[in-house]
Parts: sequence; structure tokens; C-alpha cells
Amino acid sequence: MSKIIILSGAGVSAESGISTFRESGGLWDNYDVNIVCNHDSLDKNESLTLKFYDKRRDDLKDKVPNNTHIIIKELKQKYPNDISVITQNVDNLFEKAGMNDDEVIHLHGFMTQVRCREDQCARIYNIEYESIKDCNNGICDDCGSKLRPNIVFFGEMAPMYEKLNEELTDCEMFIVIGTSGNVIGVNTLANFVDYSILNNLEPSDAIEESLFSKVLYKKSSIAINEIAEDIEEFLNSSS
Repeated sequence: MSKIIILSGAGVSAESGISTFRESGGLWDNYDVNIVCNHDSLDKNESLTLKFYDKRRDDLKDKVPNNTHIIIKELKQKYPNDISVITQNVDNLFEKAGMNDDEVIHLHGFMTQVRCREDQCARIYNIEYESIKDCNNGICDDCGSKLRPNIVFFGEMAPMYEKLNEELTDCEMFIVIGTSGNVIGVNTLANFVDYSILNNLEPSDAIEESLFSKVLYKKSSIAINEIAEDIEEFLNSSS
């Protein structure tokens, strides 16, 4: 378990040009999330749902990491046993920044992967930015079942949340960057630790800033430099 958890949300990737479903403009405006993002979307609207995620995957192709991704990567590689990097984002910008697969925990899945829909098989395929149909015609070559995006739809279980709870066991410093708090109750998580930092572009109705030791309302790519200094100071003082 790590002393420090860095939890990132959509605000981090937004600075690299990846739109979120809570903002207007871009890919999300052309699709109803209730139709393409629910637990039953593949059963009720398979073609439209797969088309939507194909477009989201293709949209990642030209996106590049920003300063937040790069600094977090450097911190994780400098203090591999002291920092856990956990993200709500399904993009691969941390990996593009140079992080290995085992250095970042994706709570909601990973967009550049698809997996077998059969739970007994659940084989994962890395397809990068391809269409799901370009991977064995959308069929698992182990069991013959259909493939699906390897992400967590609304209403589905998110197994990696267990990993988040495990990391909280020994966490001493909790850092939240770029999340509205509507999906994960960061207020509760902040109560687990003695020192916490909140960094968002602006206040959120879902987050009680008084629960955090430090609050930074600015772009994450700017705030991350101060956050990195706090992390360095914390780890040096506790070593």
C-alpha cells in the first residue's frame, strides 16, 4: 500500500482536448449517454453503442499528455512504492506520458482495450485506436463470443474500486485532481487521511472544500507544480 494516492478525473484530460460528457461541444453532444453508456446499451443499442466507443477510441489517437500527466509520471517513477496513481479516466494519456500498465489504476476501464463479453472468458485485446470490428470481426477467438469495450458502463460493477479501497488503508496523503465528485465521493475519502489536496478548475457542488487541507482552483497543469512540491516535502519529512 502507498502513502500517497493521486486520484485524477476528467479535468486532467480535458486540458489535452478530451471532452467530458458534462460539458457542451464535441462527441458527447451527438449521442445520448442514456442510450450508449448504460449497462444495457449493448443489448438494446449495440450498433450505436459500438460506433460511439469506436469514435471515442479514434479521438484519442492525436491527443498528447499535458504537464499534469508528465509530472505525475515523474513522481510515480521517482517514488514507485510511495505513490499510487488512480484515475477515473479511460484514456491512455498517462501511458503516452511514459507510465507502464502497472503504474496506473484505471477505475473505469481502458478505452484502447476491448474484452470478451462472456464473463467466464473475459479475454482482453489491446486494439489501440482501431474499430472493434477490426479485431477478429468483433468476435473473441478463444470462445466465439462478441467483444465489447473494456470500460465500465453506468450501472455496472467497477471491480477496480476494491483496489482503491485497499490503497486507502495506508494512505496518509490524498490528492484529488480534476474531478467534480459526482461519481466518486471524494468528501468521504478525504476523511480517511490527515492531509489532503483538492485541485479543480472551479468549485463543485458535490465537494466540500472545508474537508481538504489545501484547495487549489486553477488548471491542473499549473497546480501540479505546487502539488509536486508538497509531495516531495511530505515524503522527505516522513522518511
